[in-house]
Amino acid sequence: MNQQIAGAVVLGVAVLLILAGVWAWRARLRRDSGLTAPLGVPEHAEVRARYETLYVATTRHDHSLERLAVRPLVYRARGELTITDRGAALSLDGSPTVFLASTRLIGADLATVTIDRAVEPGGLIRLVWRTDDGTVVDSYLRITGDIGNTDASGAALADLQRLISSQRPDAASETGESA
Repeated sequence: MNQQIAGAVVLGVAVLLILAGVWAWRARLRRDSGLTAPLGVPEHAEVRARYETLYVATTRHDHSLERLAVRPLVYRARGELTITDRGAALSLDGSPTVFLASTRLIGADLATVTIDRAVEPGGLIRLVWRTDDGTVVDSYLRITGDIGNTDASGAALADLQRLISSQRPDAASETGESA
């Protein structure tokens, strides 16, 4: 009988923890319902590079442990980062394509830690951008594809920084980074 009581207590605690997690996630979705990312790639955008990527998370700017549920960047997903002459497109499995025009991009650099993910030093790309309502956020990407002997993550970062600096030469000074 003691094992049955202990099992029931453990099961009850597990169910409560799951319910608390679901309740907390739904509260986060409601809290962040006003944050959206721009969708769709503009016509005649010239593709400069493509990278297989894992989208990790979007957080408040400089608060890498405070996840935001920016629609449609709510869940971690595999996809493709496409650099064009007009901005960066993020095509994630199961979501519409997010297009961050170069005017929205503020900065790009390397990161090691974000919510739910820690990797080798410089294993993540932090992309700093503005949502539709002007909120500055950080999105974290892990480049997973291989482009021969070249470091794919380094190439993607260089392409992003080149895109940002060509459109906004003052972008690096806004986040305190050096381009």
